[in-house]
Amino acid sequence: MKKLSTLLTGISVAGAGLVLASHGAFAQEAVTPEAAEAAAAPGVPFIFNTLLFLIAGFLVMFMAAGFAMLEAGLVRTKNVSMQCLKNVAIYSVAGIMFWLIGYNVMYDGVDGGYFGSFTWTVIPDPASDSGDYAAASDWFFQMVFCATTASIVSGTIAERVKLWPFMIFVVFLTGVFYPITGSWQWGGGWLAEMGFSDFAGSTIVHSVGGWAALAGALVIGPRLGKFGSNGVVHVFPGSSIPLATLGMFILWLGWFGFNGGSQLAMGTIEDASAVARIFVNTNMAAAAGVVVVMVLTQIFYRKVDVTMALNGALAGLVSITAEPLAPSILMSVIIGGIGGAIVVLVVPLLDKIKVDDVVGAIPVHLVCGIWGTIAVPLTNSDASFGTQFIGIVAVGAFTFIVSLVLWLILKAVMGVRPTAEEEALGMDAVEIGVEAYPEFGAGSQRM
Repeated sequence: MKKLSTLLTGISVAGAGLVLASHGAFAQEAVTPEAAEAAAAPGVPFIFNTLLFLIAGFLVMFMAAGFAMLEAGLVRTKNVSMQCLKNVAIYSVAGIMFWLIGYNVMYDGVDGGYFGSFTWTVIPDPASDSGDYAAASDWFFQMVFCATTASIVSGTIAERVKLWPFMIFVVFLTGVFYPITGSWQWGGGWLAEMGFSDFAGSTIVHSVGGWAALAGALVIGPRLGKFGSNGVVHVFPGSSIPLATLGMFILWLGWFGFNGGSQLAMGTIEDASAVARIFVNTNMAAAAGVVVVMVLTQIFYRKVDVTMALNGALAGLVSITAEPLAPSILMSVIIGGIGGAIVVLVVPLLDKIKVDDVVGAIPVHLVCGIWGTIAVPLTNSDASFGTQFIGIVAVGAFTFIVSLVLWLILKAVMGVRPTAEEEALGMDAVEIGVEAYPEFGAGSQRM
C-alpha cells in the first residue's frame, strides 16, 4: 500500500478542454496541463479518493463474511456456531481497538520510528476536513484491514480454543501488535525508510495473521485425535463444502477492494487505470492458484481436493497482494500459480510436524505472504531482495514472539483450551449453547 501522493490534480485534459472551449467557439489553442488543472473542479479528486476508500472498504468488510463462511464450512458441525460468533466478535473488537489506539499507533507521528502515539482517533468535522480524502474514509479503510488480520488466526486454532482467551488475544493483536508492525511500513516507519515494499499487505496483514496463528497452534496444540501413532493423520471432514466455497468466493470478491483500494487514490486517469490493472492482476493470480492446485492434487493424490482448490485461490490472492500493480498478466499468473503450489506442498508438511491448522491459514497467509513479499523485486525495480528479506524477518520475528508470549500467559493464567470432554461435545454446546444444525442429527458431532 503506497503512501498517498501530494494534492492530486484535476480529472482529465479532455474534460478540461471542453470547459475551456465553451469560452471561445472553435478555439484552436492547445489545452495545457495548467489550464486543465485550473478548469477541474477543486473537490473532484477529494470525492473520488474518498469514494475509493469507502467502496473498497465495504468490500474488505464483506471479507469478514467470507472468513465466517469458509470457517463454518471447514469445521465440524459441533463447532459451527462458535466460528460464526468469533468472526462477528473479531470484526467488532477490531473496530473498537483500532479506534481507541490502533490507528494512531500505526499512523500518528511515526516519522521513521517504530510506532506512533497511543491515543484514540479523532475524526474532524466535515466542514473542516482537509487533505486529499475524507479522514473518516481512511480510518474505515485501514480498520477493515486490521480486522482481516485477526480473522486469519480464528480459522487455524478452531475447534479447541475457548472464546474469552481468544478474544483477549484479539484485543492485543488488533490494538497493539498489528498497528506496530504496520507503522514500520505504511505509517512511514523504519522499514519504509529502508525501501521495503508491501503494496497491500502480503506481510503486513497476511503474514502477521499467519505468525500469530502459528504461535497459537503451537501453544494450544492439535485437536484431540488429529494425529495418531506411527504418523497417522486423521482427516476431520468439514460440515459444509458449499458454505466453504461460498466463503472463498466472498473473499475473492473482497480482495478487489483489498488490493484495488490500496492504490489509495482515484482522482486522476492514471490512478483509475491503475485500480483497473490491479483488479485484473488480482483475479488472474487467484485463477492460476486454483488451476495449479487442481493439477498437482490430481498428480499427487489421483483426485482433485476441493478444499485444497479453495485454498489455492486464496494462496494466489495472498501472493499477488504485495505487488498487484507492477506485474504483467503473465507474471501475475506465475506468482499466483506458485502460491497454489506452495499450498499443496506445505499442508502435508504441517501434518508431518503435527501442527494442526484447521482451514489451512498458515500455508495460505503466512507462507504465501512470505513468497509474495520476496517476489516483489521481480516486477518492481524500486524494491530489493535484501530489504524485502529484512522486512519479512523483522515483522515475522516480532509478531511470532509477542504472540507466543501472550498465548503462554493466557494459558498459564486462565487456560486456552477446553477439557477433553468439552472438546468432544463441541464448542457450540459448551460455550455458545446454540447448535448450528439442530435438526440434522448428530453427524460430525460424534467425531
